[in-house]
Amino acid sequence: MLAVAARNVIPTACARALSPYIVWVELPTAAPVMTLPAATLFPQALLPLYIFEPRYRQMLADALESHRMFVVAMQKPGCIREVPMNVAGLGLVRMSIQHPDGTSHVMLQGLTRVALGETLRYKPYRLQRITPLSSHPAPEPVIQSLLHQLRELVQRRLRMGLPLPPSALGADSDEWTLSNPCSKVMISVLESIMRLKNPEFVADLLSAALVRQPEQRQVLLERLNVGDRLRLLIEYLEQELTRHGDKPGGVA
Repeated sequence: MLAVAARNVIPTACARALSPYIVWVELPTAAPVMTLPAATLFPQALLPLYIFEPRYRQMLADALESHRMFVVAMQKPGCIREVPMNVAGLGLVRMSIQHPDGTSHVMLQGLTRVALGETLRYKPYRLQRITPLSSHPAPEPVIQSLLHQLRELVQRRLRMGLPLPPSALGADSDEWTLSNPCSKVMISVLESIMRLKNPEFVADLLSAALVRQPEQRQVLLERLNVGDRLRLLIEYLEQELTRHGDKPGGVA
């Protein structure tokens, strides 16, 4: 069983990066695996997907008739054939809209990190055994210090008016400017994330919302120690601010 706290944060169609948290879900021992070149599903974060390949249409239909879950795994870099990364995200289908041509738009919400195990079959879609991966805690004083640093970095980013990555809002364009109405809602969502007490939620939701590079997102997904995850997220955000001319303390 998987337990996470339930809480509502800004219920709006624009704020796709966050939704009510999922509570008490019984996880399967095996699940379908969707392998994508640059997608990462973090626990509790939402991932919009367009399902059009025949094999994944069948996968979605089967999932909706059973536990409504499947895994999103990043394609292993450098591999020509389909090879998913060993650590991936298991998600729950929160919404599915099927179109007349058989394609579907899906909103998937992350449940937990999983390690992919034995492949039980490859056709019509990949099915693998999964093992949930629990986060490792860090000392409370360390966590609070890291959260303080993270809050400062997010505030500096907001003050600089940097555009949000498309992954934050499920955007089709390269980026959303802060003048976009949904982006303004997203700012409120980011501020709400920073008020959360659970450091795992903060790290994972901010990783989903603010980290652009797929390789960096995958590394964050694979970090099981919460303290290490927060440190790495801080490092990535500091690098981004430096690239845009910001200096420690927020002085350009």
